[in-house]
Amino acid sequence: MFSHSACLTDACPIDRREFMRIGALGVGGLGLSQLLAARAAAGATNSDTSLILLYMFGGPSQLETYDLKPEAPSEYRSVFQPIATNVPGIEICELYPQQARIADKFAILRSLNHTIGIHNDAAIEVLTGKAPSRPDPSSNAISEHPDIGMIASKLGSGRANPMPCYVSIPSALKMTAPTYLGVEHRPFVPGDPSRAGFAPQDLKLAAGLDGHRLDDRRNLLAQFDHLRRSMERSGAADSSDKFRERAYRMLLTTDISDAFDIGREKPDLRDRYGRHLWGQSCLLARRLAEAGTLVSTIFIDTPRQGLEFTNWDDHAENAGRPGHFGDYMRIRLPYFDQALSALIEDVYARGLDQKIMIVALGEFGRTPRLSHNNRTNSTGRDHWPQAYCALVSGGGARGGQVIGATNSKAEFPTHRPLRPQDLLATIYRHLRIDPRQSLSDLAGRPIPILSEGQPIAELL
Repeated sequence: MFSHSACLTDACPIDRREFMRIGALGVGGLGLSQLLAARAAAGATNSDTSLILLYMFGGPSQLETYDLKPEAPSEYRSVFQPIATNVPGIEICELYPQQARIADKFAILRSLNHTIGIHNDAAIEVLTGKAPSRPDPSSNAISEHPDIGMIASKLGSGRANPMPCYVSIPSALKMTAPTYLGVEHRPFVPGDPSRAGFAPQDLKLAAGLDGHRLDDRRNLLAQFDHLRRSMERSGAADSSDKFRERAYRMLLTTDISDAFDIGREKPDLRDRYGRHLWGQSCLLARRLAEAGTLVSTIFIDTPRQGLEFTNWDDHAENAGRPGHFGDYMRIRLPYFDQALSALIEDVYARGLDQKIMIVALGEFGRTPRLSHNNRTNSTGRDHWPQAYCALVSGGGARGGQVIGATNSKAEFPTHRPLRPQDLLATIYRHLRIDPRQSLSDLAGRPIPILSEGQPIAELL
């Protein structure tokens, strides 16, 4: 460990607090250096494409979002009413009025399905295309294979754009890991962009420094060389000169900190997105995608600012919340509607609808039949992977359509059944990644990015 006195030299005239803060920049996970080190691998993706993934952890009900069944028996049909959209014949939830105005700009997949009814395990298949080899009923499973953002980071390395390849807002997906790709392909995690004075800590440290202070940081980075070498031996970082120099150059790159600065947006646009966690996360993701980030995920698991940001695990007892799950969805859905519709409209208004693909989905749907817990007097829907929905917009995908269909109770697909691997293949195609190529695991064995799945032809 470095001592306090190690910093108090003529070459490093900064106080201990600043030393520790900059130390987090230079060494804590080697965030900047690792992100830059990832650029060195072969097989770059095209920086003119980007994915924004709104991951709805917990599994949103298909019946209360995009596949309402108003004619089903009362114990099955949605607790909400359907409303017409601007595309004749397409109806969605009444709490999605802003999406209804722009249905021509997105497609709804109604026939996604798989067989895993455990949160983390299902999410792993949805995000990696590979089901866990050892199911974990406690839903604490961590992936054995990297998710789509980590793969994009690996294959996007070596590109000229200095933006982080993979960013997860406000927190990282808890069920995926870069595994055999290396820790440098974890996402950059900027925190909650809706909080007052938001600025990612690493980039905040780089702002507003004069040349003398930047020289101090160069000297400090030099002092960390021996720690870098020890981390390199453990596989935590690459300590070569070129990566150290790239990290230093990233400190000087104002375009990166500018991309994270949502305060540069006009107040009325920020209001349109909503000055809340969903809204500002979507706005930040659009800024990053426009600047060159390949994959941005929005992952909200636990309450951050109130009931509107609880996860989507709306079973009886409402994930520990008493009462009727519809009461919680009635609070949550308008926030999501505002944020997602603003993102879609903004992407199209800026002419970015070929560059940026937007996908909103969870790990599964909910049981078509409502369930009631007498002990807690609560009503909800349980886990149901046999049928669930996703929304796709931009990325050149054809909007104004519904792909696939389920039976009269939304129990299972009756037309054009789709697997998670088909949606992943579609996303990889947009990112110009060949999903049939292989990456080597820690034993040197080739692991295909996807071993099954085809791009969804109706979207192309």
